[in-house]
Amino acid sequence: MEITAKMVKELRDKTNAGMMDCKKALTESGGDFEKAVTYLREKGIARAASKAGRTTSEGIIASYIHPGDKLGVMVEINCETDFVARTDDFRSFAKDVAMQIAATGPLAVTREEMDSELLRKEKEIYRQQALNEGKPEKIIDKIVDGKVEKYYSEVCLMEQPFVKDNEKTITDVINEVIAKLGENISIRRFTRFRLGE
Repeated sequence: MEITAKMVKELRDKTNAGMMDCKKALTESGGDFEKAVTYLREKGIARAASKAGRTTSEGIIASYIHPGDKLGVMVEINCETDFVARTDDFRSFAKDVAMQIAATGPLAVTREEMDSELLRKEKEIYRQQALNEGKPEKIIDKIVDGKVEKYYSEVCLMEQPFVKDNEKTITDVINEVIAKLGENISIRRFTRFRLGE
C-alpha cells in the first residue's frame, strides 16, 4: 500500500511524532492507522526507557487552583535542561499533572513511596473481607494481591488512569512526553491543599 503525505500528516497530528517516525510506522503497519499509533507508542516507551537513568535537575513547579478556590495543587516536575522546562509541551504536561492530582487525590507519586503502615492496614482489611465472604484460605493471598494492585492504581499517581484519556496511565503520558521532548522527565513531589483539611 502506498503511504501518502496526507496519511503521514494525519498520524503526525494525532501523535505529535516526527514525520519520518510517522512514515516508518505507517510503512511497518501496512498503512493501518491504529497499528501505526500502537507502533509509535511502543517506540516512545522504548525511547523513554533509554533516558530513564539520566539526571533531572531542572524543571518547574506547576500549580492548579480548582474553580471556587477551595482546592489547590502544587507539583514539582523535573527535566534535564532549562530549555525543555520552558517549552509549551512541558508546561502543558505539568498543568495536566497538577489537574490530575486535584481531580484524583493520589497519596504518593509511586508505589515505592507509599506508607508501609497504611499498606499493611489495607491488606488486613482485604484479607478480613475475603474471610467474611467465605473464600477458601488457599486463594485469599491472590485475592489480597489483586486488591492491592487495584489500590495502587487508585492512589499512586504514576499508575492512575489519565483524567483526559483513561486508556492511558500517567506513566504512559510521561513516556510520550519524554519521547517527544527527548529528555528524561520525572514527577518529584506534590502537595494537595483542600480548604479546612
